[in-house]
Amino acid sequence: MKFSRRTFVSTMLACACPSAVSLFAQTTLSRTLSKEERDRLSPDQVLDELKKGNERFRSGQTLSRDYRRQQLASAGGQYPAAAMLGCIDSRGPAEIIFDTGIGDIFNARVPGNIVTDDLLGSLEFACAVAGAKLVLLFGHTACGAIKGAIDNVELGHLTGLLARIRPAVEATHFSGERSSKNLEFVDAVARTNVRLGIDEIRRRSPILSDLERRGMLRIAGAMYDIATGVVEFDSRT
Repeated sequence: MKFSRRTFVSTMLACACPSAVSLFAQTTLSRTLSKEERDRLSPDQVLDELKKGNERFRSGQTLSRDYRRQQLASAGGQYPAAAMLGCIDSRGPAEIIFDTGIGDIFNARVPGNIVTDDLLGSLEFACAVAGAKLVLLFGHTACGAIKGAIDNVELGHLTGLLARIRPAVEATHFSGERSSKNLEFVDAVARTNVRLGIDEIRRRSPILSDLERRGMLRIAGAMYDIATGVVEFDSRT
């Protein structure tokens, strides 16, 4: 992520005014987010920047970046503003759908965006150690892992993974056909799975829940529509 320090500090950080320039949109293609700049951001500001990034993505106005120069600029240190937990599905890469650059976000991916001990540890590192201000857990439409959980698929180590999604299947209130062939039901389960995942993060990680309680972190959920490119943020999280 590249942008002018003078522009960033004077317009967004120092003033914090409504007309402040977008964090990711003011880029010089020469360096990445510094620790000082990241630390001045509030969790809500980070979330707002991701929303703006998704707007750019779905409108076809993504930023032009020199990833080689970003790679070189970030080699000496990284100061990501957010930690993402999404599905392994190839159609939902967080860096692209939120229009971010190298060094902007931590990105963890696992089928069905489930919350495991290892992933909780990763999120704790990203936030408590590395200083990220936002945890965003996001699912997506037409999720194959959700379909597999609905169908009780058994296949090697995948069996245990899909079992972790089954509580979302059971907890989803739906009046239509409860089948993996019904994409409305699949997406309803995916939304439930996101909310249960958020609850699990808060319940199982006193470190992250304490950071959130102190206003140093926001934990949020969202759903990505693979057909439209729109990320819908869950206000209830």
